[in-house]
Amino acid sequence: MTESRRLHTSRIGIGLLMLVLFFFASGCKKKVPPPPPPPTPTRNEPAPTPTVQPPVIANFSAEPSTIEKGQSSTLSWSINGATDMSIDNGIGPVQSRGTRQVFPANTTTYTLTAKGPGGTVTRSATVSVSTAPGPLPPPSGPKLSSTEMLQQQSQDAYFDYDKSDIRADAREALSHDAELLKQIFQQDPNFNVIIEGHCDERGSAEYNLALGDRRASAAKEYLVQLGAPADRLKTISYGKERPQCTEASEACWQKNRRAHLAAGQ
Repeated sequence: MTESRRLHTSRIGIGLLMLVLFFFASGCKKKVPPPPPPPTPTRNEPAPTPTVQPPVIANFSAEPSTIEKGQSSTLSWSINGATDMSIDNGIGPVQSRGTRQVFPANTTTYTLTAKGPGGTVTRSATVSVSTAPGPLPPPSGPKLSSTEMLQQQSQDAYFDYDKSDIRADAREALSHDAELLKQIFQQDPNFNVIIEGHCDERGSAEYNLALGDRRASAAKEYLVQLGAPADRLKTISYGKERPQCTEASEACWQKNRRAHLAAGQ
């Protein structure tokens, strides 16, 4: 074989070898998957209807929960998310937050009902009424007149600043006075009592006259609840005109914020 033939054969072999290597390398390459098709458009679905929550009674309580017959308890409540709220046993519609003084004659359960778009909820509070204290013992010694009994044995009912609510110590004083009045009216059926409303020196004369009137009226209402005859009780307001104490201190002002019983004409 001539030199030129050998060279030609060698070139052919090298070409075939490179062709085989090319196909081998092409077969080893990782196949790339085609891109995913675009998502098919979907129709817009309506948003889910939100769930309407029922009203929430955050608080409903009676304080104190146990009283003596003739005393009062204060109902307190707080409601969220209601459009119609009421309390049974004669109270009726109420606001979402508030208080109410009640005078149950017997143990009573008060039910608060709150209605709203999400439904109706209720909660109850019970005021237990115990037996009232017995009558005062008859005074020893010479018999006192009705006016003397009232002057010597009655107790003043005191109030908080700018308030006419009957607080706990005032309830005790007025309960004592109610028993005293029963003895006085039994002894003298024609006797009359004036309930005076007094205030401390702060505020205008006009404002304190109105506040004193509210205090006298609150004391009268409480005494009537305890059995005192309403037609024998009159009210008058002296505002800040007749202070018991004239010092500019809270201890002195407290003595002037009172309801006082006096003999009527």
